[in-house]
Amino acid sequence: MPVDRTTDHVSQIVALVDSTPARCGGTHLVAIDGPSGSGKTTLARQVADVLSAPTVHMDDLYPGWDGLRAGTHRADEWIVRPLREGRAARYQRWDWHAERYAEWVQLPATDVVVLEGCGSGALPGGAFASVLVWVEAAEDIRYARGMARDPGFAPYWDQWAAQERRLYEADRTWERADVVVDTTFGRA
Repeated sequence: MPVDRTTDHVSQIVALVDSTPARCGGTHLVAIDGPSGSGKTTLARQVADVLSAPTVHMDDLYPGWDGLRAGTHRADEWIVRPLREGRAARYQRWDWHAERYAEWVQLPATDVVVLEGCGSGALPGGAFASVLVWVEAAEDIRYARGMARDPGFAPYWDQWAAQERRLYEADRTWERADVVVDTTFGRA
């Protein structure tokens, strides 16, 4: 498992996209995974900007606070499988306030899709990522970031963290990662 502690992770990820084959039909899937508060969204935004790629956020796929594993199945069903089969991908966005799925979102035809969020690199869909990035940070740092971003997450943090532990212990996503990014000291 390559570990890069430099600050130029975006260039490293873009170079990997350029040097690896598309594994979802003609699309390079870049999965940016890791626990809550580690910096996945920030890194995904930077990578997507450089690659002019659409980003699918796993937050839009989870069916609520108990839905981490179900969200990984939605990612496989709605994003990965259609792309592998050369079809257009689309997903139904989870409305967190209404607590139900809402509108369908169509992904544009593109050479690269960034899939970002907890479980984005989980199997079975994660096996088809051209580039798998694992983003991590110390738990206290992740918690502080999570609360700063969304104070409403506080009552669910432990519940969600337990799902993350189960998923990551079973899947061992970090061991399959092409790039490991540690943002404990503010680097993303």
